[in-house]
Amino acid sequence: MSRYRPPRAKSSPYITRQGYDRLQAELAYLWKEKRPEVTRKVAEAAAQGDRSENAEYIYGKRQLREIDSRVQFLSRRLDELQIVEQHPPDRSKIYFGARVTLRDDQGETATYRIVGADEFDTQPGYISIDAPLARALIGKSRDDEVEVPRQADSGPARVLDLRQGESSTVYTVCEIHY
Repeated sequence: MSRYRPPRAKSSPYITRQGYDRLQAELAYLWKEKRPEVTRKVAEAAAQGDRSENAEYIYGKRQLREIDSRVQFLSRRLDELQIVEQHPPDRSKIYFGARVTLRDDQGETATYRIVGADEFDTQPGYISIDAPLARALIGKSRDDEVEVPRQADSGPARVLDLRQGESSTVYTVCEIHY
């Protein structure tokens, strides 16, 4: 039995200006505010003596490792990202950055914005460009139908309703905004 895990597939390098600015702000906060504060606390804990039984020292060192890991990730990721600020010439089609209103086969509507993998969030309705729904929507126009297969093992979820024979959901594009 091996502990080998194949590397994750690389996510798309696209990001909006707002997402890029948010990642830069997080990097600046971690590097200029949080890390010096934790370093000061670790130095104070180390001055107390025996480090092997000093919980504050051990916890502070762990925090520093986590901060350094995140700083390293953000530094590398910000170098790789491409900011998408221009709208496509054909604004009747769905591309990166679009806000799309969809209606499913039950008549319920939902609005999503297609954004980069580093900035998706369920609260404002952001979905990653790497998500199956976003991939199916790219290039579609208003009133096009999009079929998105349901994934069998998409992680832990609570089954609220079960209909036999449905292996995909059909959406109709209602509106597109940039």
